Amino acid sequence: MNRIQPLALGVAIGVLWAVYIACAGIMAMFNWGGAFVVAMASFYIGYSASVGGALIGAVWALIDGFVAGVAIAWIYNRVAK
Repeated sequence: MNRIQPLALGVAIGVLWAVYIACAGIMAMFNWGGAFVVAMASFYIGYSASVGGALIGAVWALIDGFVAGVAIAWIYNRVAK
């Protein structure tokens, strides 16, 4: 059985989630998806519908996605043994 590299999956998920969160924050400046940004702002301190808020949210999402990716790979590797 192939093993998943935890750091690689963590980086991949972290980057994808950070890009998604940043795009959502910028799109909310144009009234698209504002409710999502408000909901995620309750998790990510400083995240808002602005360029600066989108960057802050992207940093939080990168960390959050990285930790989630490492945890997913670790659990997968343990279960797949």
